Amino acid sequence: MPVFGIIILSVIALIILILIVRNIKIVPQAHAFVIERLGAYHATWDTGLHLKVPFIDRISKRVSLKEQVVDFPPQPVITRDNVTMQIDTVVYFEITDPKLYTYGVERPLSAIENLTATTLRNIIGDLELDNTLTSRDTINDKIRIILDEATDAWGIRVIRVELKNILPPREIQDAMEKQMKAERERRARILDAEGEKRSQILVAEGLKESAILKADAVKEQKIREAQGEAEAIMTVQKANADALKMLNEAAPTDRIIQLKSLEAFAKAADGQATKIIIPSDIQGLAGTVTAVKEIWQDKK
Repeated sequence: MPVFGIIILSVIALIILILIVRNIKIVPQAHAFVIERLGAYHATWDTGLHLKVPFIDRISKRVSLKEQVVDFPPQPVITRDNVTMQIDTVVYFEITDPKLYTYGVERPLSAIENLTATTLRNIIGDLELDNTLTSRDTINDKIRIILDEATDAWGIRVIRVELKNILPPREIQDAMEKQMKAERERRARILDAEGEKRSQILVAEGLKESAILKADAVKEQKIREAQGEAEAIMTVQKANADALKMLNEAAPTDRIIQLKSLEAFAKAADGQATKIIIPSDIQGLAGTVTAVKEIWQDKK
């Protein structure tokens, strides 16, 4: 074989090898390639190694299957009470069908943005300002449901929608700030009043408890004094009882008893009493004692 023929074959083989290498395609993870053959949809390549037919097949679109986030600029919306606000939204979505995403709509992101703006205007138009500011979750859910239904034909699934900022007009913001300031001052006054009330209650409770403790102390003192007096009386009565018991056990004669009675009346006479009534039997004993005393003195 001539050298020229060998060179031609080598060049052809090299060209074929280059074409084969250049048409070997690797689809990365979480991606998909939409393939067209002769201008018509042919297949969707998933993750892995694929071979494209040269000059016949072409990659129409490389699609990311990851969750994507789009932050749309603020949109002017009008509430039911004719307040114009600026609201910007954030949309989280993912592509579920690369074929529909490629052929279903021209410029999908722009379509989602316009659909979000019109949906937002429709929803906010049915709400007043106060409801708009306090119903973010409700508005988010309504927008997400409408967008998800509309984008099914585009191979897109809307995961969630968030209202990033709600900006009322400046005069409305000033009025809201004044209202919030007045509300904070009102709450502060209420808290001060409740604190003062609580303080007075605590002081009154302290005085009440102090008075109760003092009364309990006086009561306890009187009880102890009464118990002491009762114990003293019981001790005296017990001593008298013991004395009588001993006297009975000694079996004294009548004359001794009368003599003791006379001694008791003598002690009574030493007191402040102006009159003393003496029983007759003791009077006789007293006369006898007096006579004996006189005889004893005469003998002296």
